[in-house]
Amino acid sequence: MEPYIIDLGKIGNASIGYLTVAEECGKVPFDIKRAYWTYNTPADIIRGHHAHKNSSQVICALNGKIVFELEDRGGRKLEFILDSPSIALYIPGGYWRTIKFTDGAVLLCLSSSEYNEDDYIRDYDEFKQAK
Repeated sequence: MEPYIIDLGKIGNASIGYLTVAEECGKVPFDIKRAYWTYNTPADIIRGHHAHKNSSQVICALNGKIVFELEDRGGRKLEFILDSPSIALYIPGGYWRTIKFTDGAVLLCLSSSEYNEDDYIRDYDEFKQAK
């Protein structure tokens, strides 16, 4: 599997507001085992700097803009811009990521697994050598 954008859609209109749903039985391609959000990240900080061995994630920018730079083990780089709460990014295991936030951005992550430090690769050289 490769990373791809998911259009989660939205219900409502500009006069009353919108609702977007992310469901396991809908467009999220796995059973959700964990959800977390990241916020108040200064715009000059680059986060991420890791890969997951097996865990898959679906990530949304609930507010602001978040730029993901992904790299596979072969060195191919992909960039995804999340700037609407009705779109999400699917990231399977095996992709190194760096993440840039605008001021006020809020990231929501839905994960296919519970937190497990052994699933993380936090050293870039180790990531490049992993099979």
